[in-house]
Amino acid sequence: MFNDIGALEIVTLVVLAVLIFGPDKLPKVIQDVSRTIRKIREFSDSAKADIREELGPEFKDFEFEDLNPKKFIRKQLDNDELGLKEIRNGFDLKKEMNEVADAVHGRESDSSDDSDDSSEAPAALSKGARVDMLKKPAEPKKLDAGDRPPFDADAT
Repeated sequence: MFNDIGALEIVTLVVLAVLIFGPDKLPKVIQDVSRTIRKIREFSDSAKADIREELGPEFKDFEFEDLNPKKFIRKQLDNDELGLKEIRNGFDLKKEMNEVADAVHGRESDSSDDSDDSSEAPAALSKGARVDMLKKPAEPKKLDAGDRPPFDADAT
């Protein structure tokens, strides 16, 4: 729960506690806080036990931690009934990214199984020409001496 609290933070909390409650009342405050935390845990455990008892034997595998959406999805994806591991193993991200980079730069793809895809590429790419992907500003139109500049309603 408090995995990211370092030694400096703990020392700061202790100093603040001593300053706020004083050295005389600090032991009693610590006992009260620990007693309250213990009661909350007991209440939570008894509530969980009551819920499990009411659900019956068909929900004996039910875990309250599964109500967290991240843990539930992770648990379902780890289940191999859907065959997701075969799909993950069959997908080669590095190969796909190299093919995309080759298409963008106009180079021929090195993969032998996708040789038909080069015919679908634009003519500039299939000839090996380099495509300029930088956006160039349009040349402004020259105005005559008496002409007014164009009005752009969206710009004002």
